[in-house]
Amino acid sequence: MPSHTVVLLPGDGVGPEVAHEARLVIELVAPDVALEERLIGAAAIRAAGDPLPEETLAACRGASAVLKGPVGDPEFDAADVRPEQGLLRLRGALDAYANLRPAVQGDVDVLIVRELVGGLYFGASGVRDDGTVFDTCEYHPDQVARVVRRAFALARARRGALTSIDKANVLETSRMWRRVVNEIAPEFPEVGVEHMLVDNAAMQLATTPDQFDVIVTENMFGDILSDLAAAVTGGLGLAPSASLSDSGPGIFEPVHGSAPDIAGRGVANPTAMLRSVALMLEHGIGRPEEAQAVVRAVEHAIATVPTPDLGGSAGTVAFGAAVREQLALTAA
Repeated sequence: MPSHTVVLLPGDGVGPEVAHEARLVIELVAPDVALEERLIGAAAIRAAGDPLPEETLAACRGASAVLKGPVGDPEFDAADVRPEQGLLRLRGALDAYANLRPAVQGDVDVLIVRELVGGLYFGASGVRDDGTVFDTCEYHPDQVARVVRRAFALARARRGALTSIDKANVLETSRMWRRVVNEIAPEFPEVGVEHMLVDNAAMQLATTPDQFDVIVTENMFGDILSDLAAAVTGGLGLAPSASLSDSGPGIFEPVHGSAPDIAGRGVANPTAMLRSVALMLEHGIGRPEEAQAVVRAVEHAIATVPTPDLGGSAGTVAFGAAVREQLALTAA
């Protein structure tokens, strides 16, 4: 009997290519884990008319973890039904509220914790009769408290420093956010807390990112700042993410898009997908040792057989093979 079931959602563009390498790594390091493949995004729209078919959602709800490739296709950019809608619905349905975005390079080791199911992306939006368009940013204190507590706990297990990022000098939601952080801080006396306005935080991340340990922030600020942190530490092609829930499976996925311009050419860098596998092993199914083995093997492959985006010539398959070879060597 399998110990865990992981739903694999290959996605669109280069997604199936990097997802295949992820499958091979999981089969190597966790052969007792059952992998169940389902459709999401543009592939699901073409097959079922829905970016998140009910059978996909049902499988995800019943899984231990969800490993997802990128979604998106220019064919649907202006359509009423778009691939990205499936991802937003999946996050909401699984209540995967805490998005972990590590950014690591050299002396920089930042973990951004982004609230993922509230704020501007989930508030009321529309067009008024006079042509005014609006998007509403809303948060309940309970939504803020749970992601802040998770960020404090993560900081306690790292270097003990938490930076909460907001725009409290302008926004009412940010003033409430800051108040909740201050209310929770006494529960974690071993963690130092700093508040920083988002515009200053962007400058600090770009110039001296090594000052940060754990960052916690709301949905849109986290979306922007985590991409900035990824760029500072090597680019989106290297960046993984984990979106965690308190009561169900987490979603583990690369940060980068579907890159349709290089899809099918075999040159996509699978690093972000494989690092997402490591996050899934650690946070999704409780295999921290296997997770660290994958991280080390990916680092070795980056150093020895880099892909074209890193100045090398290795293709997707060759890079994946190098990762598995290193895993086999270290396990021997």
